[in-house]
Amino acid sequence: MPNAKLSSTFCGMTFQTPLVLLSGCVGFGDEFTRVEGFSHQDVGAVCLKGTTLGARPGNPTHRVYETPSGMLNSIGLQNPGAQYVVDRILPELNSNETRFIANVSGSSIEEYEQVTRLFDDSPIDAIEINISCPNVKEGGMTFGNDPDMSARVVAACRAVTNKPIITKLSPNQTDIAENARGCIEAGTDGVAVINTLMGMAIDTQNRTPVIGNLQGGLSGPAIKPIALLKVHQVYQICKKHDIPIIGQGGITNANDALEFIIAGASAIGLGTSLFYNPLSCKQINDDLIDYFESQNISHISELVGSLKLP
Repeated sequence: MPNAKLSSTFCGMTFQTPLVLLSGCVGFGDEFTRVEGFSHQDVGAVCLKGTTLGARPGNPTHRVYETPSGMLNSIGLQNPGAQYVVDRILPELNSNETRFIANVSGSSIEEYEQVTRLFDDSPIDAIEINISCPNVKEGGMTFGNDPDMSARVVAACRAVTNKPIITKLSPNQTDIAENARGCIEAGTDGVAVINTLMGMAIDTQNRTPVIGNLQGGLSGPAIKPIALLKVHQVYQICKKHDIPIIGQGGITNANDALEFIIAGASAIGLGTSLFYNPLSCKQINDDLIDYFESQNISHISELVGSLKLP
């Protein structure tokens, strides 16, 4: 059974543990959860694959490339379209096992609004707005790096749904905290910090880009120090408005998770690490509980934002 020390309320949803399986890393939920040994009791929520209004074939290959302590990916939001997800995929998910969060993307504000409207009329628990995808040629980064555009997307989505909205913020911008402020004022209920950073790799024998789309999103342990700082910066804004944060970026173990919680995250996103250790959730939860007991902490909330500054 889930441990009460780990359970929490996030944007009105009950998370049985602070661990969130991140969008793009676990398909539409069912693909990953069929892994032998996986238990829904080990996770608080599952973010479904990024979804657009119409079906998308994704980017040309190569789409994935391993880098030192990380991974570049440029999938390009390959997905079957929002209506298919609502009609065919969501009915197959068991909402009694964990929370499911839709991930909405688009190439225009109108598309974000339309996809959000479709998910509003569905059993999904919450909606994550992806305004920070670095591997599509339109939308995504354009919205996520412009605070005004970010706020406009959030406001448009807020107008068509009463479900909790979580806005995924881009690290590829000048002032992530100000962007968070604008999204909060526009109506987001939570934020996810951070999405991947832009990166590339080169085939020196052929002098060509390894990634078919030239650039991709860098994830994994290599970005953890950057992500941790961004969570700390965004938390300074979020704590004033009681807005929770999903901290993500290079987390592989309980100590990584603890760093993000102390910096201000109320939930912990796991992504790239799942590719090489898909059953890490239980170990992370067990180690978190051991830490809480050693530190005489009765609940995870006592640790959120507890960083002692010099």
